[in-house]
Amino acid sequence: MLVLFETPAGYAIFKLLDEKVLKKPDEIFRSFETVESANKVVKLQHFCKFEDTTQALAAATALIEGKISSDLKKLLKKVTKETQEQLLVADAKLGNAIKEKFDIPCLATTPVQELMRSIRSQMNSLVSGIPEKEMSAFALGLAHSLSRYKLKFSPDKVDTMIVQAISLLDDIDKELNNYNMRCREWYGWHFPELSKIVTDHVAYAKVIKAVGHRTNALNVDLKEILPEEMEAEVKEAAEISMGSEVADEDILNVTHLCDQILDMHDYRAQLYDYLKNRMYAVAPNLTVLVGELIGARLISHAGSLMNLAKHPSSTIQILGAEKALFRALKTKHDTPKYGLLYHASLVGGTNQKLKGKISRMLAAKAALAVRVDALGESTDAELGAEHRANLEARLKMLETGEFHRLAGRGTKRKAMDKYTNKAEVKVYNSAADSTLPVKSVEEEEAETKPPKKKRKVKDEPEEVKSEPATPKSEKKKKKKIQEVEETAEVEEETPKPKKKKSKHSVAEEAEEDTPAPTTSEKKKKKKKSKQDDE
Repeated sequence: MLVLFETPAGYAIFKLLDEKVLKKPDEIFRSFETVESANKVVKLQHFCKFEDTTQALAAATALIEGKISSDLKKLLKKVTKETQEQLLVADAKLGNAIKEKFDIPCLATTPVQELMRSIRSQMNSLVSGIPEKEMSAFALGLAHSLSRYKLKFSPDKVDTMIVQAISLLDDIDKELNNYNMRCREWYGWHFPELSKIVTDHVAYAKVIKAVGHRTNALNVDLKEILPEEMEAEVKEAAEISMGSEVADEDILNVTHLCDQILDMHDYRAQLYDYLKNRMYAVAPNLTVLVGELIGARLISHAGSLMNLAKHPSSTIQILGAEKALFRALKTKHDTPKYGLLYHASLVGGTNQKLKGKISRMLAAKAALAVRVDALGESTDAELGAEHRANLEARLKMLETGEFHRLAGRGTKRKAMDKYTNKAEVKVYNSAADSTLPVKSVEEEEAETKPPKKKRKVKDEPEEVKSEPATPKSEKKKKKKIQEVEETAEVEEETPKPKKKKSKHSVAEEAEEDTPAPTTSEKKKKKKKSKQDDE
């Protein structure tokens, strides 16, 4: 059997001389108590030394992941040419990989682990050719490199400090807002006009500390705090103020609150400078692209710089708008177009129509910048500055509507210019030879169409002027009247179909048949009746 053993200096393959040792794992350590007894159990057969720490780190990381490094492949090829014995390995994953690659039977059991531990105890004596100091130096260098690789540790790239600093900065802003409003409400009972004149919170606190009672405003010099115009306005308002009188103890407590506000403002400025320097050290490209505050909030929201680098650009675009996203998905509405990136200068300074497009482009460039900052070794911000310049140029084109190529030599555009600027080919117009007048198409269509019939419009009797009646017209009217009377007589003569009539209807018809007396007949009857009476 062969034993594959990894050392900080290289790979070693031992020949197991006594295979009976594996049957009693509890007694294996006794066989390695001395160098002589250890040499009776195992014997060094091959050793592959690493050239430098980088090669050793690559081999160690490959072993951790259960993969075969290039140096180990070369060593196993030499071994397989000589013998095809069973190979004892410490990791079962590595054993499976070797078996698939070289078809060598591998074994990784509890007795094998105990054997590896015993070999490590006598490693300096079993591996000849390497002094003990050199082996310890190899081990220390590999340990530092491996820990730095696994933990991604660097004194310049500590994103935990950024997460804590931005969280503290947000907390300080909230507390400062509460303190400022409390101070304005408290001192507003004594001098309410000052709140409208001095809008800056720091200047307001400094004025309260300098003035105290509003009656002292005329005797206090405020040139260092306020401009001259505002100072004169404050002094005028102090003379005619509508505020109530307060005790000296009340003013003392208000001044203590102003001291707290000023101290917190100073600490906030100091913390902001610290955060800015940290961001330029940890993520310079992201800081140039979106700013230190937005970049720090993105890192804090993701948890770390490495987690943010793993996010795609679509996730970075809506990072911070999770509630709106899930609400939109639940109600089947439009999803949000931006989250924390809305406060970036590139997005905030654009039109409302272009904010979604700019936030999408900014998120794509931010994803590239974060990956360079997290996984790259360079500390400059050239990539971020280049991306920002491209985005600004693109934004300018979108706003103005003038599009041009951002990259390339522009050969395609030149070719298009040449093609579009060619002169137009003119064709000979044969219709211009004839000098006779030619009717247009519209005139021909107008001639072919049938003339429209004119409708007779009856004239109203009011608008038509009465003309003197001629004898011919009177004769025509008489003829028409005679014709109408004749047609009426003919209609009366034509018999109608008879229907069965009731007694009531017969009586009514009889009454109708009796001719109604005319006016002349009525007059005659009246005269006769008078004569009879006489």
